[in-house]
Amino acid sequence: VQLQASGGGRVQAGGSLTLSCVVSARTFSRYGMGWFRQAPGKEREFAAIISGRGTNIFYADSVKGRFTIARNNAKNTVYLQMNSLKPDDTAAYYCAAREGLPKIDAYEYDFWGQGTLVTVSS
Repeated sequence: VQLQASGGGRVQAGGSLTLSCVVSARTFSRYGMGWFRQAPGKEREFAAIISGRGTNIFYADSVKGRFTIARNNAKNTVYLQMNSLKPDDTAAYYCAAREGLPKIDAYEYDFWGQGTLVTVSS
């Protein structure tokens, strides 16, 4: 299983970005997906997770109400819509996949994308 993340960039505070992650999996709906982020000098933290059919979604408190995770199983793609971005959102964003239910702990995931950098300026 390979993951390819894209969509990062530089944006001013209050702006929006949408990240995409294309997954090369035969049965994408079997995989719980997560978006994680890692700021310089900090540990990787979860931002949002979504179950295989998109029925169960959970957000970190730090992004709740501003970020939206979604998936299109016909396109083997998971998205992270990020609105009202803040400088504290600056980080490398990673998508991750695991068979079964999604988890909030990074160590639970078997497959990772390469990361896409989001920089939010004040």
